[in-house]
Amino acid sequence: MLVLVAPGQGAQTPGFLTPWLDLPGVEDRLRALSAAIDLDLVHYGTNADADEIRDTSIAQPLLVAAGIVSATALGDVSPAAVAGHSVGEITAAAFAGVLDDTAALTLVRKRGLAMADAAAITETGMSALLGGDPDVSVAHLAKLGLTPANINGAGQIVAAGTLEQLAALNDDKPEGVRKVVPLKVAGAFHTHHMAPAVETLAKAAADLTPADPKVTYVSNKDGRAVATGAEVLERLVGQVANPVRWDLCMETFKELGATAIIEVSPGGTLVGLAKRALPGVKTLALKTPDDLDAARELIAEHGVA
Repeated sequence: MLVLVAPGQGAQTPGFLTPWLDLPGVEDRLRALSAAIDLDLVHYGTNADADEIRDTSIAQPLLVAAGIVSATALGDVSPAAVAGHSVGEITAAAFAGVLDDTAALTLVRKRGLAMADAAAITETGMSALLGGDPDVSVAHLAKLGLTPANINGAGQIVAAGTLEQLAALNDDKPEGVRKVVPLKVAGAFHTHHMAPAVETLAKAAADLTPADPKVTYVSNKDGRAVATGAEVLERLVGQVANPVRWDLCMETFKELGATAIIEVSPGGTLVGLAKRALPGVKTLALKTPDDLDAARELIAEHGVA
């Protein structure tokens, strides 16, 4: 039983799309999507530096486009379930047929711009806590005024709040936490700081006509499988200001009987979590086209092609 997952913001690195452009049709597809959203995805995925692609309004469409082209390169694959972390939920919505590729990029472009505007109101950010007991860490974050914006499972929680609050966290770690790692994001996503983006995104979503998912779509709001396109879209809107519960998504994968997980480009983070939380489940990060053969072998063994 194969699950296809898509990473969230912070997974991007300079030039990560470069090797994908060598595949037939990928550059043309990216240029068509670029024209649809008035953003040069080819430039930002190949030549832009780390600071440029850290910009929320650029990083988000770049990640969704990368997920779509890398999944397309796999061929005619039908996973049993799909899910995405944060902005990766829009990529997953494209996998599931809820949104076509252009609609997904149009929505994520407006999402990125709205969240960038919200992030500009107050200087905020996010940091990952490595190690520690989740209950102890969550209580400690509350004491510092921080939000557990991502509860990722496998002992990882991401805190979000103002830069001052995050600095205090670095000096005053929860008991058992080995390290606090700042993330390459430009705001406190999935917290009340993103509330101004929700209304903007709701208006953008109102212009779309979603289809019902063709495969099981697992929502990171609560790890629940969502059956209708309308509810997927509603959750995508509210998600920007609410915590990501990837831990619950992984519990659902286990309940569904997942035997393999492929994370699309620029993968790595989610399969790392799965290796720790879902022992025995085979995993693969589809980082470059060099990983396609191994991914296809995994699909042949665990998926329906």
